[in-house]
Amino acid sequence: MNRQLTPVAAAIAFALAFHSIRAAPVDGASASSAKAASAATASRNAAVLQQLPFGDRADFEAARRGLIAPFEGKIRNANGEVVWDSHAYDFLLDDTAPATVNPSLWRHAQLNSNAGLFKVTDRVYQLRGMDLANMTVIEGDRGLIVIDPLMSTETARAALALYRKYRPAAPVVAVIYTHSHVDHFGGVRGVVDEADVKAGKVKIYAPAGFLGHAISENLFAGTAMFRRGMYQGGSTLPRGALGQIDAGLGKGAPRSATITLIPPTNLIAKDFETHVVDGVRIEFQLTPDTEAPSEMNLYLPTLRALCMAENVARTMHNVLTPRGALVRDAKGWSRYLDDSLVRYGDKAEVLFAQHGWPTWGGEGIRTLLADQRDMYAFINDRTLHLMNKGLTPNEIAEAIQKLPGELDKKWYARGYYGVLSFNVRAVYQRYLGFYDANPANLDPLPPVDSARRYVAAMGGSASVLALVRDAIAKGDYRWAAQIGNHLVFAEPDNKEAREAQAEALEQLAYQSEAATWRNMYLSGASDLRQGVPELATRATEDLVKAATPAMFFDFLAVRLDTEKAQGHDMTLNWRFDDVHQSFALTLRNGVLTQREGTQHAKSDVSVRMNKSVLDRISLRQLDFATALRQGDIRVEGNAGKLTELLGMLSTFKPAFNIVTP
Repeated sequence: MNRQLTPVAAAIAFALAFHSIRAAPVDGASASSAKAASAATASRNAAVLQQLPFGDRADFEAARRGLIAPFEGKIRNANGEVVWDSHAYDFLLDDTAPATVNPSLWRHAQLNSNAGLFKVTDRVYQLRGMDLANMTVIEGDRGLIVIDPLMSTETARAALALYRKYRPAAPVVAVIYTHSHVDHFGGVRGVVDEADVKAGKVKIYAPAGFLGHAISENLFAGTAMFRRGMYQGGSTLPRGALGQIDAGLGKGAPRSATITLIPPTNLIAKDFETHVVDGVRIEFQLTPDTEAPSEMNLYLPTLRALCMAENVARTMHNVLTPRGALVRDAKGWSRYLDDSLVRYGDKAEVLFAQHGWPTWGGEGIRTLLADQRDMYAFINDRTLHLMNKGLTPNEIAEAIQKLPGELDKKWYARGYYGVLSFNVRAVYQRYLGFYDANPANLDPLPPVDSARRYVAAMGGSASVLALVRDAIAKGDYRWAAQIGNHLVFAEPDNKEAREAQAEALEQLAYQSEAATWRNMYLSGASDLRQGVPELATRATEDLVKAATPAMFFDFLAVRLDTEKAQGHDMTLNWRFDDVHQSFALTLRNGVLTQREGTQHAKSDVSVRMNKSVLDRISLRQLDFATALRQGDIRVEGNAGKLTELLGMLSTFKPAFNIVTP
């Protein structure tokens, strides 16, 4: 056995560690540097009151219907840190929207603030407003069926405790993950014990492909997606009329929380499957590549209750999320909604989803399903129509100003989470990619170089700054932000330029109907004024353990610095004894590739270990040197090659710049 690795063991252990980055953000910065709404912003927001049916209060009645007990107070983690605070949004109790918030968004944020235990229908209850998503509880014959156990163990445990305070304290006998997004499975250990799952006492249902999608989204692009998600959710912003007031689908994500995952025991693989779960008959409708790549709806025929997962929400959803993800199929999404309408529209008496509040009555259900079907079909088809007339993404976004017919006045079709102009550009990307066919855009200059030339061509920084301020004074904030961005990228240390750009972004935020856009604008303004905050990241143990060895090697390939790796060709054999999996790795031309289920006939170095050892190293519970010394890792051949490979890996840090170079 070759032990040449010991001198660099600490560095190797760090290189091996990969974290699924779902972090506890630092506390939001002070809002003291924020400016008031300008006259132009106040006027624009006031006009919204005349454009939409604010006299319609039906949603307020529906959002409070069935309330058994409100949730008021704080949820803390094991260290005593506040994970969730229901009073953080008490400022929304004011009926009148301040000038710094779009009145439509203020209304939506008020509705999302309803928190507590609600009865949906007989045997069906929801815990809402205690996390970004809803947790649904179905009372079975012997115990409880939990649909989507929220994002964190702390919030899920508190939600279940609130339920049991007012309903029978029955055990949880089944969990259903409706789809592969973390806010719908991360709290599972707050409601069930994995030992009971392994013993067969608790079943966990999920759509086919769930585990792979749940892990890959948090791994391969995890660092970039985490940073962008901080902007989208406004995680570092103070709560208040000058800061974060909502996240579109709910109030926001819990902070300093514990995210977990227990793999499903039962996968739904057919278009429609019926299972009897603890005496409750459930028909599962598989809907892949809709709101999530792995997703499903549920229908409870004896209760005449339809769960639409996240395929239906009280807002227009994202065809492409600003945090980043695969572009969704708007047309396919529309077709699945129509399938649900045809199959369940004349049967269901209540429709509930895993965000927002339910819809009662057959007519309301059919209208909601048809409206959201039409919405996603329009987004897809109208984009393609204009695309085939030669319009580019930004031209299409400007041409499609609103939804057709009555849709534009429907509250559940407003863009609080997804935004029409963003979604049509996403459809363009799905079909044609990012290139708009103009050869001038084939090889554009990088941002900093381009910005410097623009600033010079416009007469220098003083001239550009004057133009930015003039645009701000005229309320032309989109133009101010566009040219201000050039100035900031050309001169990132120019404090006057940064402040002017922050002011433009801030006013755009105040005008935004979308919670996500408001959060992104305000996060950009905060970074310009105060710099990028320190982001506390930590590993999500269950996701690390659930990642397959193949995913681990794929992530190593992502982390490999190709410039360093060129000229260091090598072959490696790697075997995980406990899961009986072998891999042949090849580093060639600065690219790392793998073959699963085989070994090189002759390799530079061979590594044998258990997957469980890799997990402990990845979670920094074990260092490489100790594992090697204990015999948990066995290396044969030229161990220096392994040291060489691991020394060429980059470690990604999420605190990268977005609004500055």
